[in-house]
Amino acid sequence: MTHVLTTHVLKLLSSPRGAASLSARLATALVLMLVAATSPARSDDIITTHRLSAALAAEAATEAVASCAKQGFRVSAAIVDVDGLTQAMLRGDGAHAASFDLASDKAYTVVTIGATHNDDSISAMVKRMGANPTAFWGLANAGGLGKLPRVSLIVGGLRIKIGNEVVGGIGVSGGPGIDDDEACAKAGIDKISAHLK
Repeated sequence: MTHVLTTHVLKLLSSPRGAASLSARLATALVLMLVAATSPARSDDIITTHRLSAALAAEAATEAVASCAKQGFRVSAAIVDVDGLTQAMLRGDGAHAASFDLASDKAYTVVTIGATHNDDSISAMVKRMGANPTAFWGLANAGGLGKLPRVSLIVGGLRIKIGNEVVGGIGVSGGPGIDDDEACAKAGIDKISAHLK
């Protein structure tokens, strides 16, 4: 907008004498310059965010499932964007049916609920909750969270970040041990880490 107004001011000031008096042209130019000076910059009104491409989300989910498969685990993996919307999902060969939805719920939980305390993993959320969930969540009991749709406090969700900016989350479900899902989720993030800079 400033560029357009500057162009108009220059045209006004350089117009032939007969077109308008010098004082009228200067007054108009002054008004245009004041408008330009008091107009907010458009970039202040725009929020820039980053998102994973579909291909990158699919690559992370595929690597998470493959990493677990190499260890003999049959899992599902899901990627959600920063708004918690599912972007990519993969059910590994032989993964149980519940793992499919649970992987997405874990990714959703770490992105949405994890933001409350800047926790990058469900394991960090659970650790923070400790023996006193009331203090952590400000709820009568942590069971209240279990009533929220798509919220899962089962370990296996990690936030995906570029620097300090959260761009999504990955959830893995189906591993036999408490840390297996999270380790495979980390393998998925590690696979795409070169693109997260």
